[in-house]
Parts: sequence; structure tokens; C-alpha cells
Amino acid sequence: MRLGHSGYSDRTVLPWSVREPLTAIDAFAGSRRARSVNTGPPILPKVTAFLKKEQEPAITSSGPPSPLWQTAAVRHLAWLCRAPQLTDAEAGFDLASYLPPDLPQRLARLDAQPQSLEALLAAHPSPRLGFYFERLYQFLLTDLLGWRILLMNEQVREDRRTLGELDFIVENTHDRRIEHHEIAVKFYLGYRHENSTDYWYGPNAKDRLDRKTQRLTDHQCRLTRTPAARQMLADRGITQPPLPRLFMPGYLFYPADRSLASPAGVPPDHDKGTWCRVERLDDAATANWHCLMKPHWLGRYQSSEPPDADNTRAVLASIRAGGAPRLFASMAPRGDGGGWEEAGRTFVVPAQWPEA
Repeated sequence: MRLGHSGYSDRTVLPWSVREPLTAIDAFAGSRRARSVNTGPPILPKVTAFLKKEQEPAITSSGPPSPLWQTAAVRHLAWLCRAPQLTDAEAGFDLASYLPPDLPQRLARLDAQPQSLEALLAAHPSPRLGFYFERLYQFLLTDLLGWRILLMNEQVREDRRTLGELDFIVENTHDRRIEHHEIAVKFYLGYRHENSTDYWYGPNAKDRLDRKTQRLTDHQCRLTRTPAARQMLADRGITQPPLPRLFMPGYLFYPADRSLASPAGVPPDHDKGTWCRVERLDDAATANWHCLMKPHWLGRYQSSEPPDADNTRAVLASIRAGGAPRLFASMAPRGDGGGWEEAGRTFVVPAQWPEA
């Protein structure tokens, strides 16, 4: 992969905002169909066929052709603007209805001169994807929507006990009201237990979609109703009860070896991928794969250079040895000669996942 102006590569955790010539694609939830990848004969034809079937919805859209973003963070921000949510909760934030009509032009200008976004990210560096996502959302609210952030990451305490943390208290200047926004970006893998119960786990199997959604809707979004939160807001001059809003985009990964229904409460247009166990893969099936570092989990990935098969084999070997699950992008050449772009994504997990 060619380095950007600041010597950044996709294997570098920080910074995530530096420029990447010919290494970023449009992140509008996959606005152009990627060309198929000839990965060679796989070990399990049934698995590969299912991968292709499940990947298509995640990379197909009726949107405009994808520009080549020069700045990684702008690509991630563009995905955030268009990403479907993983919940249909009543408090769900309909971001699309507030986006400016000239959003593509504004993102293009930001891509050409990204200093304001880069400065925000550089002022709050963190290796955590969730924290990075918060900074992108902060930029979205203030610079793209023109709203005012009144409070951010404010803890609510009662006596000496912490009840929770308010992600954002914002002034929605469009509707002229105060809102409380809780946000998260999540990635879940669907798994069917022996009792035929389906659960959606995070890669580390400690987080679960149903529990996370319940926590956000039943606790986090209701924090401003507590007497402690109301008093804290009043002390800061916020007397109007905030309207709760929930924003939780991400990806759901379906098993490659069986059909699994989408979980209840998730809109059908969510971003999708597949997952499989490492022992079901061989070199031929993964020849065009690229291991994604966490900042590039947000939206479709692109590179100016072909995938590194040696690196992919090394990462897969670490998973076989009991390492953590890893996310891979299946890469295909762009038709315009602009390098390689993601055609689908697959989580690879060790043999005993999720029990281990």
C-alpha cells in the first residue's frame, strides 16, 4: 500500500486522518457495485457461494459513482453520513433528513482541505474505534449540520454513584430544540446455538446485539429523565427537556455455512458481511483478501496496491494459533484503474469461537 503524505499506512493505528492518495473510496454504504473477485477454488464451495450471496447487499446501492477520497477520515465520515442503523428503535435518529443537499460537494471540499477535521482528530488521539467514531460524529454535528454541542461525554452522578454518561446534548437548530444523542458503532456476528437460539455477538463474544440495544434504549436514552441529570442540566442552563436520539450504525456478519435470519428490530437495509472459522479457509480462497485495521472497519476500503497474500497468511496463522478474530476485505480491481476496492468483508474466527 502506498503511503500518504504523512507516511501513513493502513497498518498504522494513529493518526487516522492523514491523506491517502488513491487509498480511499466513497463510503456511502457502497454506492457502486464492485467487480467480482476470482478467488480460485475454495475448500468448501458451499461456503464460498454463501459468502457471495450475502456480500452483495452490503456493496450495492443506487447511489452515484464512488469518488476516490484522498483523506481516510473523510471517507469514514462519508460512510457515517449514509450508513444504515442497526436498530429501528423509536428514538432512532433519522440523520438523512437533516443532511445538507450539497453534502457531496462539501465532502469533496473537505477532502481537498481536511485541516479542520484533522485538527479535531489530532486534538483527541485514541486507539479506540468508538472514540474515533465520536469525533467524527462531533464534526458531523457542528460542521456539516451546523448544530451546537452543549455538553459532550458528561457523567451523571447521584451522590457518589455514576448513573451513566451523556454522549451529546445538542441544540438542533433546524427544529429549534434540545436533543440528547447516544451513539455507537457496532459489529456483530450471528451464531446459532445447539438449542436453535440465534444470538449476535461482538468479535470478542462478550458483547451482544440484543443486550447493547436494550442498554441504549432502556438506560442510556432515558438518562436525562433522572432527577440527577435534570439537576445537572439545569445547573448548566439547560431547562428544556432534551429529546432522546439513538444513532447506531455498523455491520452484521452472517455465518458462511448456513442461512440465518436477520435479527428482530434491525432494518433490512443494514450493512452486511459474512463470518467463517479459520479452518475452513485455504490460500486460494483468500488470495485477494486484505486484513482491515480498525479505522477502516468504517465503510468500504480501497488501496492503490494489490492485497498482500503473505500478510493475509500470517494473520490467518495467528488466528489458527488461538488469536483474536480478524476482519478481512475481499479486494477487486477498480474498473477505472484507480487501484483495488473492497468487494465484500468477512470476519474470520478461531475454531472454538464463541465458546472460547
